[in-house]
Amino acid sequence: MTRAIILCWEFFKTGLFAVGGGLATLPFLTQIQEKYGWFTAEELANMIAVSESTPGPIGVNMATYVGFGNIGVLGGVLATLSLVLPSLVIIMLIARALDAYQKNPLVQNAFSFLRPAVTGLIAAAGFSVLRTTLWRGGSFDWIAVALYAVFLALTQWKNTGKLHPAVYIAAGALVGILMQM
Repeated sequence: MTRAIILCWEFFKTGLFAVGGGLATLPFLTQIQEKYGWFTAEELANMIAVSESTPGPIGVNMATYVGFGNIGVLGGVLATLSLVLPSLVIIMLIARALDAYQKNPLVQNAFSFLRPAVTGLIAAAGFSVLRTTLWRGGSFDWIAVALYAVFLALTQWKNTGKLHPAVYIAAGALVGILMQM
């Protein structure tokens, strides 16, 4: 029961403070991983890959994964509900107030300074995932670096930059499967 309460509390805090979408949950998940050891850094990278390639919000997918992995179905449900509850309550309150205060300079100022903070958190989490991907087993993975460079270049190239992200995800999965053969 104690693990369930801790799980709910950690994902409630994540849902409350991870402003900016699913990727903003990554610093919180990293902290949960380091504090409780419920999953490894490599499992976190795998969760991100799976969560990004499956339907639904990344934060919800990862909360469900962690909860299920630690407590089972009930854990998946509890972690997911704990993650979305703060957002649900806050959005309901903001929706009522935003119409009245949307033009307020204080509100506009708060949002203008909130965006860089969230961007920094997401960038830090992205760097952590990149580091985990490029350094496997304590050594530098040159194949991963090459694939990263190829996919980055393809997203910036005029014709392939317009492809749906699912194409890149499928291509990455296919390359991973072929590399294991």
